[in-house]
Amino acid sequence: MGVKNLLFLYNPTSGKGQIRQRLAGIIDTFTRGGWLVTAYPTQCRGDAGRMVREIGGRFERIVCAGGDGTLSETVSGMMELEEKCPLAFLPFGSTNDCAQNLRLPTGPVKAAQVAADGVPCPMDVGRLNDRHFIYVAAFGAFTDVAYDTPQELKNTFGHLAYLFAGLGQLANLVPHHLRVEYDGGVIEDDFLYGMVCNTYSVAGVKALPKEQVVLDDGLFEVLLVRKNVKLADLAAALQAIAGNKPMNTPAVVTFQTGRVTITADEPLAWTTDGEYGGTYAVSRLENCHNALTVIKGE
Repeated sequence: MGVKNLLFLYNPTSGKGQIRQRLAGIIDTFTRGGWLVTAYPTQCRGDAGRMVREIGGRFERIVCAGGDGTLSETVSGMMELEEKCPLAFLPFGSTNDCAQNLRLPTGPVKAAQVAADGVPCPMDVGRLNDRHFIYVAAFGAFTDVAYDTPQELKNTFGHLAYLFAGLGQLANLVPHHLRVEYDGGVIEDDFLYGMVCNTYSVAGVKALPKEQVVLDDGLFEVLLVRKNVKLADLAAALQAIAGNKPMNTPAVVTFQTGRVTITADEPLAWTTDGEYGGTYAVSRLENCHNALTVIKGE
């Protein structure tokens, strides 16, 4: 059997920088799995995607280590490759929503074993206009918290950092008047928040019923929170989100679709996978069915 080449990209600042202490064990696990490893520490935002675009086609497997942002950058780079090898992920971030979706162990050596020996499975990828995302695109209340929260706060408090940073926005929520066109119909209303996702966990919080989310079904799960709701309705919706239950309240609209177009009276600022995702008057979101092959846990 010939040598199998593996590209290992890691963000040295994710998860309090713990990955530096784990490198030897991780690379040893890859080597014992029969992989010849090329390791690269990312140097700045966007560096993982750049490296994948430039050299990713030379490898039989790509593994990225860091937070969901590092994974998203890697996916964006892979989507530009003509031939895509399987992708694996080692979670070292503050919330690691994607690790929950992929059922990955939290221990770095166990996660490395899955990355080295796991079974490849298909997975959908989202696209917002010309930008790809791996699990969520969102707009409205609190969506700028993820990319405005300082890294030091994320490292110290994990996903609670997003809550701490977002509390100051409560008095300043501004609704958006939107026309939402999707496979099943059209909705026009004022909304405080919207999420188009392929995940059941966002910022460490279970956001949609687990049994509803299938990572390779060609469908997004869409969640919209209306402006004109009673406090009791909003409380019920939040309890449903936190409790991983179906949401049947006037506060929240949910549906599944393969594509959705959102037209706003004023340009919408988006986050994609927890990072700034652009500002658009017309936002076209499409599910790229089975666009990637990923390594999942059991």
